[in-house]
Amino acid sequence: MTHSIDIKNKVALVTGANRGIGKTIVESFLEHGAKKVYAAVRNTASVNDLLEKYGKRISAITLDLANPQTITEAAKAASDTEIVVNNAGVLTSTTPLDSNAIESLNFEMEINVGGLIRMTQAFAPVLKQNGGGALIQLNSIASMKNFVAFTTYSASKAAAYSVTQSLRELLSDQGTFVMSVHPGPIATDMGDAAGLTEIAEPATLVADAIIKGLKQGDFHVFPDTMAKQIESVYQNFAVNIVEANLMEG
Repeated sequence: MTHSIDIKNKVALVTGANRGIGKTIVESFLEHGAKKVYAAVRNTASVNDLLEKYGKRISAITLDLANPQTITEAAKAASDTEIVVNNAGVLTSTTPLDSNAIESLNFEMEINVGGLIRMTQAFAPVLKQNGGGALIQLNSIASMKNFVAFTTYSASKAAAYSVTQSLRELLSDQGTFVMSVHPGPIATDMGDAAGLTEIAEPATLVADAIIKGLKQGDFHVFPDTMAKQIESVYQNFAVNIVEANLMEG
């Protein structure tokens, strides 16, 4: 089933909404006519500037991917949500030979993968009761290509991408559209921390690609130059393997 979702008049929730890609998605959704956006963050004071700018169209809500209780409470408080964007994540610059490699991997898996699973478990029933809607997961090109300088992050994103593929099938039964977004180097604090400042592109590319992908019903979304380089050779595999039902032969 092909989905086509217009962000106009929709109620969305965005995790990690106080900076970087998350903040840009919030602003872009509102500028494209979203009815309301829940800015889901660990510290609601961090989105005061958004509240001042957009007034009642934005609502700050406490959510920490490391704290399951905040996720379940957010799902109750934001029970009118129609589109969930799970953007929040963590990154460490860790290789497999670093002494803290296992610690870093566990931390990133807990937030980047465990957070996705907890978000889905809490919000899938909300999306179902509101007509299906959409779940959008920020997965990064690091989910497809490992980068040595942040190996454990890449591994966690590969796991999150795998889980997202499963969610695409599971949630289709309740009419929920699932999207997997794979940005390359984007101009954010996280990108700066990863040493990607010189090649980074604007976060608006990601927001625009998500809005376009919602309208087109795209499972895979590749927003920027490096991401599109991967898409050009991955698309055939994506359509014929990842998005296909191999069990049907």
